Amino acid sequence: MEILRYTAFSADPAGGNPAGVVLDATGAEDAAMLAIAADLGYSESAFLTPRGAGRFDVRYFSPLAEVPFCGHATIAAAAAYAERHGPGSLRLATRAGQVDVSTEIAPGGTPTATLVSVPPRTVPLAADDLTELLAALRWAPADLDPALPPRVAYAGAWHPVLAAVSRRRLADLDYDFDALGALMARHDWTTVDLLWRESSTVFHARNPFPPGGVIEDPATGAAAAALGGYLRERGLVRPPATVTVHQGHDLGRPSLLRVDVPTGPDTGIAVTGTAVALPDRR
Repeated sequence: MEILRYTAFSADPAGGNPAGVVLDATGAEDAAMLAIAADLGYSESAFLTPRGAGRFDVRYFSPLAEVPFCGHATIAAAAAYAERHGPGSLRLATRAGQVDVSTEIAPGGTPTATLVSVPPRTVPLAADDLTELLAALRWAPADLDPALPPRVAYAGAWHPVLAAVSRRRLADLDYDFDALGALMARHDWTTVDLLWRESSTVFHARNPFPPGGVIEDPATGAAAAALGGYLRERGLVRPPATVTVHQGHDLGRPSLLRVDVPTGPDTGIAVTGTAVALPDRR
C-alpha cells in the first residue's frame, strides 16, 4: 500500500490536522490498517477501497482503534485523489453512512474539498454525565456559556458540545486524560467539542480525543458537521448559513473550517477545507 501524508483544513503544511491516506487499501486486514495508523501517530488515517466510478469504501483508524467517520481524513483523502486523478465528485461508503465529497483545485494548485455529512441529530447530555465531564475537564458550571446549552451532537460520530464563557477558558485546557477517556469510552463519544462563540457565525474550537490516544485534534471535520446540526436544531443560526470554525491555534497548528448549514432538519451539513501534502519524513 502507498501511504500518503496530508494535512487538512490548512494550505500550509505547518497548520491543519495531519492524516494518513491510503487510496487503495484493497485486501488490507484490520490489523494492518491499525498498525499503519499507529505508526503514523496521527489522530486518524483513511483507508479507501475503490468500487468503481468514483465510489469507495472507507475506513478510518486512530492509533488505538477504528472510528466510524473522520472529517479531516476525508478532506485529506479527497485532496490526495484530486491531485492524482483530477477534481470532481466522490461517493464514500463509511461505517456511518454515505458521505459525498466534491473537490476543486485552485489556480495556485491547492486542492479544496467539501464533504456532506450524514443527517445530523442531537440528544440531551444527562446531568450526571455533564457533572462527570466537567470534572474531567476541570471546568466549573460557571465556565459554560448559558446561551449554548450542552448537548451531544452527531453527524457521523458523537461529540458532546460544551461552549465556554470566554476565549481564556477555552485556551486553558488541562484535563484528566484517563478520566475523560473512560467517560467517553462508556458513551462511544469520539471527541469533545469545546467551543467559544466569537460571533453568531464565528467559533473557536478545541477537541480532546483521548479514545484515539491523542490529547487534542488540531481540526475536527466530524465535530464541525455535528456543530452545524446542533446550531440548526437549537435555532442558533438561520439556514442557509455559513459558519466559520477556527481550531488548532492553541496547538500552533492553525486550521480553518467552513461549515454550511442548509435548510431542512434531515439534510447533511457541508464542511469545506483545503489540504496539502506533508513533506517527506527524513
